[in-house]
Amino acid sequence: MELHNIEKLLEKYFEATTTVAEEETLKAYFLQGDVAPHLQEYTTMFTYFSNAKEETFTKQVPLKPRKRNYKWLSVAAVAVLVLGIYFGNDYREQKEAEYVLQETEKAFSLIAQNLNKGTEKLVYLNKFEEATNKIYKTN
Repeated sequence: MELHNIEKLLEKYFEATTTVAEEETLKAYFLQGDVAPHLQEYTTMFTYFSNAKEETFTKQVPLKPRKRNYKWLSVAAVAVLVLGIYFGNDYREQKEAEYVLQETEKAFSLIAQNLNKGTEKLVYLNKFEEATNKIYKTN
C-alpha cells in the first residue's frame, strides 16, 4: 500500500470521516509490522484497539434489585412528624402563655398606677373630713 494513501487515511481518521473499510485498512497496515518510521507512534494505538475489541466482561451482573425496607423508613418519618407536631404545639402553647402573662402584668401595672393616683386624692378627702368634723363638733 502506498505510504501517501495511508497518510491521507490517517488524516481522515482523525477528522472522523473514514468508513469502516478504510479503518480496517489502517488497522491492517499498522498491525502488519512494516510501518514507516514517522508513523510508528500510531502502531500502539491500533494494537490497543484490536486487543480491546477481543476483551469481554466476565463478571456476573445481579439482575434482581436489592430489596429495600421502606416500611421502617416510613415509620421513622411518621414518628419524626408526630414528635415535631407535639413539641411544636408545646412550644407554641408555652409562648402563648408567656405572652398572656406579660399582657396581664402590663394591665396590673396600669391599674396600680391609676389606683395610686386615686389614693393620693384620698389624702385630701381625709383632710376635708377632719376639717368638717372639727366644724360640726365645735358647734
